[in-house]
Amino acid sequence: MTRAAFQTVVPFEPPGPLQDQAAAERRAIFDEQKKSFLRMVSHELRTPLNAVIGFSEILACELYGPLGSPQYREYAEHILASGHKLLTIVNQVLEIARLEGHAADMGLGPEALDHALEDTLEQLSVDLRETGVSIDIGDDTALPSVMADGRGLRTMLFNLLQNAVTWSPAGGVVTVSASPRAGMIDIVIRDSGPGVDPADIPRLLKPFEQGQCPLTRKANGAGLGLPIVEALSGAMGGGLEIISASGEGLTARLSLPAA
Repeated sequence: MTRAAFQTVVPFEPPGPLQDQAAAERRAIFDEQKKSFLRMVSHELRTPLNAVIGFSEILACELYGPLGSPQYREYAEHILASGHKLLTIVNQVLEIARLEGHAADMGLGPEALDHALEDTLEQLSVDLRETGVSIDIGDDTALPSVMADGRGLRTMLFNLLQNAVTWSPAGGVVTVSASPRAGMIDIVIRDSGPGVDPADIPRLLKPFEQGQCPLTRKANGAGLGLPIVEALSGAMGGGLEIISASGEGLTARLSLPAA
């Protein structure tokens, strides 16, 4: 007698309501664990970084008196700049982890683009001052409102504008405009930088990818800005389109539902 004679065919049974409920409960527990982990990591990384930034700022401005040698002030300024750069990268890494792990909490509601842009430009004030790049908001009238998460909207605008400022030539101009289209608002940000080959655009939308050769690029960073914008815009019912060509600058079109 062959082994086949003893084999029993077990018919496939689709999961029932109890199995579905148990799987949903496990997913909910896992999602909550991811959120707790990210909150813990966020606190443990940001707290010492904020201390480094705060104390180095006090030293750099010699708040309690001169430090002595001018080199000490220069070193404090380097520590301050490095702290800000590291904090930006930490924030980006945590943001992409939240988005890819579906652990980001979104509170969608009407958001005024005017106010969001004003907040973003204030964050970029140091970069704008150091590079001499100016921001030209094309329409003098009030910009439209969008349906978005307030924090997420400012994160997207910051990443797109910082990218545009970084790649613009010294004294260049970055233009910003917003217009309605089929129930959406298109926020268009254009720079006058070197641009990228269209074939490279899909690569730049992947985490930790960067423009230009790593040995020759002028900007440092983790390559997370554009992927964060794409993920956030998708989570809000919108999208991101990048248009560019070598030597012709880069245009980012962020589309979000109209409020």
